[in-house]
Amino acid sequence: MNDPVRVWRQLSDDSVLLDGFHALKHAVRFGARVPVAVTTGRAAVLELAEELAPDVRGTLDELLNEVPDTVFASLVTRPHPTSVAALAVRPSRAANLEALARAPRTAPVVVLEDPRNLGNAGAVIRLAAGFGATGVVTTGTLDPWHPTVVRGGAGLHFATAVERLTVDELPEGPLFALDPEGEDIRGTKLPDDALLAFGSERSGLSAELRSRADHLVSLPMRPQVSSYNLATSVAMTLFHWSATGDATA
Repeated sequence: MNDPVRVWRQLSDDSVLLDGFHALKHAVRFGARVPVAVTTGRAAVLELAEELAPDVRGTLDELLNEVPDTVFASLVTRPHPTSVAALAVRPSRAANLEALARAPRTAPVVVLEDPRNLGNAGAVIRLAAGFGATGVVTTGTLDPWHPTVVRGGAGLHFATAVERLTVDELPEGPLFALDPEGEDIRGTKLPDDALLAFGSERSGLSAELRSRADHLVSLPMRPQVSSYNLATSVAMTLFHWSATGDATA
């Protein structure tokens, strides 16, 4: 067997860090290729898998390599309390673009315009995976595969297509943009092939994306309340789609 520490150091710069049991569990469950996984307590992780995710226990049994605490700390900057981490191969951009462009789509694509908060982006990806969205697209400088985003998404990047694009590169489909001046979303049916666009936490929708939108819709909100958290807005919108659209999940 290859030395797991050597393999880790060879692959770490170009791989997706799966930090913690749940990130590794979800990545394995949704077909990620995981070349190496390390832990400081192999037996404890397998016991956790037996309790919480017996469907992946066998795979984890084959993957996990136990290393000393000092070695683990040298590989993972911010160790998760479950003391397990792994490296996964990032899906190719071509594969993600193909998934996003596939027609007809059976679930919306979530578009985050220029998001700034890594944790928010991760939470949105986790929500999108849970609702069975086709994918999550970000614009701007934030890397949606940043380790903090993957940690916030609990490894569920592998359950949906996650990619960074420009507004001009967005996939086809009617674009519903969330905006305080839009029509109340409760009177709107969101189609399965919709693009659901959310502006940045700080400045909202850009003029470019706003002009690209086919529909402006708003979430119900009490007067004098400024806004919802980004992930909350996405959750409310996806729930509305699942309850009133053609969703079958």
